[in-house]
Order: sequence, then structure tokens, then C-alpha cells
Amino acid sequence: MFIALFGVLTLKLVWATIVVPIHPSAAQIAAMTPKLNITPPPPGRADIMDRNGTILAVSLPGASLYANPQQVPDPEAAATMLANALPGADAAWLAHAMGAGIPPDKRREFVYLDRRLTPQEELAVNSLGIPGVYFENREERHYPDGNLAAHILGGVNIDSTGLAGVEKYFNKRLTTDPQPLQLSIDAGIQSIVHDELAAAVKEFKAPGACAIVMNVHTGEVLAMVSLPDYDVNDYREATPNQQFDRCVSGLYEPGSVFKLQTISMALDSGIIHWWDYFDTTHPLRVGRFEITDFEPAHTWMAVPQILNVSSNIGASRIATILGPKIEQAWYEKQGFFKPLNIQLPGPPLPLFPSKADWGLAATMTVSFGAGIAISPLQLVTATAPILNGGVRYSATLLKVDPNGPQPQGVRIMQESTSDTMRKLMTNVVLFGTGQYAAVPGYVVGGKTGTAQVVGPNGRYLLHTNNASFMAAFPMQDPQYLIYVLVMQPKPDATTHGFTTGGYIAAPTVSRIIARMGPMLGIMPSSGDELAKLDAQLTVPLSPAAPPGQRALGPGDPLPPDANAFAYELMGKKPPIAVAEPRTVGDTNIRPAASKGRKPFHNGVMAPISPMMGSHMTMRDSGDEQG
Repeated sequence: MFIALFGVLTLKLVWATIVVPIHPSAAQIAAMTPKLNITPPPPGRADIMDRNGTILAVSLPGASLYANPQQVPDPEAAATMLANALPGADAAWLAHAMGAGIPPDKRREFVYLDRRLTPQEELAVNSLGIPGVYFENREERHYPDGNLAAHILGGVNIDSTGLAGVEKYFNKRLTTDPQPLQLSIDAGIQSIVHDELAAAVKEFKAPGACAIVMNVHTGEVLAMVSLPDYDVNDYREATPNQQFDRCVSGLYEPGSVFKLQTISMALDSGIIHWWDYFDTTHPLRVGRFEITDFEPAHTWMAVPQILNVSSNIGASRIATILGPKIEQAWYEKQGFFKPLNIQLPGPPLPLFPSKADWGLAATMTVSFGAGIAISPLQLVTATAPILNGGVRYSATLLKVDPNGPQPQGVRIMQESTSDTMRKLMTNVVLFGTGQYAAVPGYVVGGKTGTAQVVGPNGRYLLHTNNASFMAAFPMQDPQYLIYVLVMQPKPDATTHGFTTGGYIAAPTVSRIIARMGPMLGIMPSSGDELAKLDAQLTVPLSPAAPPGQRALGPGDPLPPDANAFAYELMGKKPPIAVAEPRTVGDTNIRPAASKGRKPFHNGVMAPISPMMGSHMTMRDSGDEQG
């Protein structure tokens, strides 16, 4: 029976394995197959790259060193070996961390000894074979170009969590989407701007500076440099002064660069035309202060000449004709009354006069960039419509796909206003205060700016300016806006003792354009072609009114719809039709204490500002000059 039973089993086994074998199912095979994957896991934080694919930030494998002190037999001996393997390590601290002098059972179970090991240090420690000392795999954020685009990138902490810049703003995006974050920045242009701005800071011994390059048709920021800066790899070692982003977080009075806003606003209103003339023969008295020009002309100036020589008197005359309502509506459209919308943490609220108390003095001083403080990027964003045909685009640090949806802007001014402003800006570089911004082969337009600086005590510093220049090119088809701000420069032989925007900032803009133009595919024009463009893109500085058009001038100084402030400035009583009740603004022209007058009041910029705007002096009628 046993022989028969085993015979049946043998036959069944032969049948199942040889004659008709039973193969395992695919699921059984899959369950028994080892899982081998040589593809490394995706990084925990996505890369950041520039518009051309250049890596600006990348996460690479790294290691941290930790210990279980309860497993370390001799903490002091282990500390000595580790100190020899880790440059700069403190043997006493290591011994204490691993529980020297404490019984093993009462020591901690975990302690970090070094959070950021280099590969060489990891090999050196590993070769020691110290019991109780281990490695922890981690990711290390690296910035290949060190300080390039430092304030844009920002930085991360030891756990690769964003602390500033786009690393903080896009922290969730960078940790949940493995696709690289592509910025609008062009690393090549960024490097050029950084080099030239650093050279200006060194030459003029400036404590800080800022420079921005923007595409006027998309709002893309191609370069943005704030100095001093820092190596992004060592963000936590940077000082607060180095970490401060002067382009986005800094608020500065723009000086006469702001006249671009005043003239654009005036032309777009239809109340004033570019061939109108205004009385700049004498200073304008506001309470105990006088608004004067840096180089008084004692004549009637047309709009092109007012911008060309940066006349504060002329800008003030124009602003009073328009009045505070038109001014405020324009600044509202340009975003000067709210924080800038940009992909960076915490842009500040601009400083400006109280809207409820925007009187005669505020109307005049703001017209030439005094009494209002905005960030450089906010100023650049609001200048782009003047160049691109009148459309305001939000500034962006993200690349706009030329084949994808394009940014939707908001029309700020008529296209004809932008056309005229381009010609007026070209005049400034060809014949006016911006001649040092000229670049051989290119038609450049621009505007100078100089503003006095508020000191630590809240008072304006005497003989201390911020010098700036706003430029665009090529003016026959403006593509790029370049802004340079050099803070508190010291004059040298090249500036003839002056610290104005025309001498300090304009040459830096010229060098930037000369280097970046060919890189962007904008080649210089020939001599004949350039001369033809210059003629087409300018207007006469002392124009005659077109046939059939009325021009303001000595015999006809005000248009019919001039604001009551214009009559008040002339010492005349306005017609009943334009007279407005003085419910606000009376305090603005009240005599103020001349010595040590502060520019801020109740948290906002005071309406009267004894500022040094571009080519401007505001002088107390007493013995102190502001």
C-alpha cells in the first residue's frame, strides 16, 4: 500500500512538473521579484533658473553628522578625533555635546554635531569609525553664482525652507512641484548690471545703490541689483544691511525723475500741450520757502525745455494748473498709493501726503519728486507706460512665455501722450541734463533725478543726495527701461564737485546699455541712420504752436479750466467758475520752523519738503538753505 501510494505521488509529480507543468501566475512572479530602482528620488526642492535655463539655485545631496551619546564610549577621545577631521570644530563643545562627564545611561539619545558636512569632511569622519556617531542624509541648497541676484533669490535655512526672496515667496511651489521655477532674470544682463553698479559704488564711495532693467512690453524684470549684497549660500551670515533689498523694500523720494509723471499727466489731461510756455522767471514762494531751479533761466519755458533742464518752477506751475484731484487720480492709476504687486515678500506701503490735506504745497512739491517716497521698482513699473504706448503692466519676476498667454495691462494714458513723451526724453539725452547717458550707435531717452536724504533723526541731511537716472532704449521702438540709483555719492574730479543724477548715475546707465544692447540683439545704428532717427525722435525745445492752436505764454498764462491753485500761486483771485472752497490744505502753506524741520508728520510724508530735487533748491526765506 505504501509502495502504491508513493508510486501515485511520483506519477503526479512527474505529470505536474514534466508532462504538463503548472507555471506560476504573473502576480506570483511579481511578488517574488526584488524591486530594483537605480533612479534617485526627486529633490525635495525644485531648481530655480533664469530665463535662458541657467541654474540659479539647485538642491544637491549632503549629510549631517549626529551622535547617540549613550553609545559613545569615550566622548572626550571622540571629540578630539572629530575636531581633527572637521576644520574649525570646537573639541570642548563636541565633548560636552556627547555627554563628557555624564554617565552613559543619563546622556541624551540624539544630538547634532554638524548640520552641513562637505563631502571631504564626511569621508574623513567616516574613516574614524567612532561608535555612536552617524550620518544623516539631507539636501543642501546651492547657488552656483554666489551673490548674483542675491535679493531676488533670497535664501533658505538649514532645513531648506525659504527665508527671503523668491525662495520664501514660492516656498510651497518649490517643495510640491519638481519642475524648475523659471524667472524673468537674464543671468548675463544681471551680471553686467551688477558689475557696473558696483563700479559706481566704489568710485563714488556710496553706501548703497540699486539698478533695474525691465521689459516695457511685459513688465518682466531682466535684472535687479541691490548693493551691498551677500553670497546667497551664506544668507544667515549676511548683515541686515546686506539683506535689505533697496530695489523693492526701500522707499526713497524720487527727485526729478518724477517729472516724467507730471508732464505725462499734464499732456494726457488735454489741459496742457507740449508747446505751452510757463513762467520760470523767478522762484515760487510757498509760506517761508522758495522753490527755485538749480540753474535759473529767468525766462518763460516751453514743456520740452522744462523737462530738458529739469525746471522745478515749471513743473510746479504745471501741477497747480492741473490741481490735486487730477494729481491724485493719476497717482492712484499708477499704483503709488498701495504696495507694489511683485513676487517677493512684503513690499512696503509708499509714503505720501494725506489725501485729505493735499494742498497747494503738496501739489507743487510732489510734482518734482519731493514729499512722496516710493520704491525704485514701483517707480520703474510706473514709467514703463510712458515708453510702451501707455499701458501699465505689473512687474514680474517670472518669465513670460512668448508663445503663451501674454500679460494683460491697464491703459494709463493715450498712445499719443506716450509718443510725445518719448521725444521729450530723447531731447534730455541729446541736449539736456542726461547727455552723459548717450551711447554711440543708440537712440537713448531718459531723465535725471537727485533727491536729498532723510537722516537717522528724521531731518534732511545737508549736501547729501541720492542720484538717479531713468533711461530707455532704443527710442525708435523702446524695449527696455534701465534705472540706476546711487545713494549718497561723494563727488570726484569727473563730476566737477556735483552729486547730481546727470553726473553720477547717467554714465553708469550708458555703460550698461552699451554692454547689454548687443547681447539682447539690439545692434548699433550707423551714423547717417542715427542722425535721421535723432531728427525724427525729437521736438523743438522752444516750439511754436501748430496752426490754429492756442499756446499758453506771457500774455495768456492759464487755460480756462486751470485749478484755483494756479491763480493762488500767481496772487490772483480765481474766476467764480473755477474757485474751490479751501476746506483742506490751508495748513500746507503755513510758515514752518525752518531749522531742523522734519519731513514726516503723523506717519506720512509732510506736504512741504525742503528737498533737493533734480537741479532744485527749496530755500527758507530766512537764513537757512534746505
